[in-house]
Amino acid sequence: MVTKKFKKVLALFAVAALTASLTAGCGGQSSNEIKLGANLEMTGSNATFGQSATNGAKLAIKQVNAKGGVLGKQLSLVVADNKSEAAEAANAMQKLITQDKALAIIAPIASSSVIAGAQVNMDNKVLAISPTASNPNVTVDPTTGKVRDFLFRAAFIDPFQGSVMANFATKSLNGKTAAIYIDNSSDYAKGLGKFFKETFEKNGGQVAIEEAYLAKDTDFKATLTKIKAANPDVLFVPGYYQEVGMIVKQAREMGLMMPILGGDGWDSAKLPEIAGAQALNNTFFANHYSPDDNSPAIKTFVEAYKQEYGQTPDAFAALSYDATMMVIEAIKRANSEDTVKIKDELAKTKDYAAVSGTITLNEMHDAVKSAVIIEMKDGKQTFKEKINP
Repeated sequence: MVTKKFKKVLALFAVAALTASLTAGCGGQSSNEIKLGANLEMTGSNATFGQSATNGAKLAIKQVNAKGGVLGKQLSLVVADNKSEAAEAANAMQKLITQDKALAIIAPIASSSVIAGAQVNMDNKVLAISPTASNPNVTVDPTTGKVRDFLFRAAFIDPFQGSVMANFATKSLNGKTAAIYIDNSSDYAKGLGKFFKETFEKNGGQVAIEEAYLAKDTDFKATLTKIKAANPDVLFVPGYYQEVGMIVKQAREMGLMMPILGGDGWDSAKLPEIAGAQALNNTFFANHYSPDDNSPAIKTFVEAYKQEYGQTPDAFAALSYDATMMVIEAIKRANSEDTVKIKDELAKTKDYAAVSGTITLNEMHDAVKSAVIIEMKDGKQTFKEKINP
């Protein structure tokens, strides 16, 4: 016979079990683990970027864990796929923070996706640092002019990248006229186009024609016909590798043989597959690092990455490694899992010896650092020159 007292004990056990189950389902930092989140483009049009960035973050965490972790705990990485879409990036950010209870986030690659999730970070007081997002609006709200307190980046911004390529076009290539062909659905591409034009014209050049396409377009011949008629000395295409590859391929097929320039969105092993190795000759793009650079930090990183993944790391892997290490250093300096304290320490980053160069975060949370020019030769990236800020 079951007594009332025994029934009460059973009920208490049931409540305790349910509470434990619900708590486990909500995630959160365990007593011996610190979770970091990664909101990255694992599928969709920018998938190679997200996959490289994930590898870089995982390598950083593995190396830190091998040395004892942080605050006496091991680190783990929770990855959410934003599918290369801004709306999905906002949802992924919400999941990582509220469900997975990540202490800090490696933010998306694309500027549009970081901006889409920015309010989630602000509302929850959890920092996000993008390895590569370069539009100024990532860290500064354009409606208020105020710095987004919990948003950071490990990359230089579009004004620097755009001016680097404009200076290269006028000074190294002796370009007098330019065509600008941007992805009109991308904050990144529009920003680069704007700052390239400003510097190119400041240098005495003339922008002969400006045209636009949209992400996922595949036929660019009509617009390239207009660009060919304008006969520019250089063509600037600050987009992402999928469309850029098709643009370069179709341009060369139509006889547009001028130098074609771009930004770090070109950096993908898929680019030569899409464009063709020969079509990419006489093309150049700005990037954050080159695996061919002889710096000791880069050599060590490249060797470790090759050993781990069997391939040469691109800039997205290097920058994600840097971003992850910057967060880990901020946690160490904060000596705490308080997200506000970690954010404050990250903001103080100065002269950090990263793989992609010495990084100082300025008052806008932007990385002040050098850039490199990459030249494509027979489908392979070659180090052209380094540009200091």
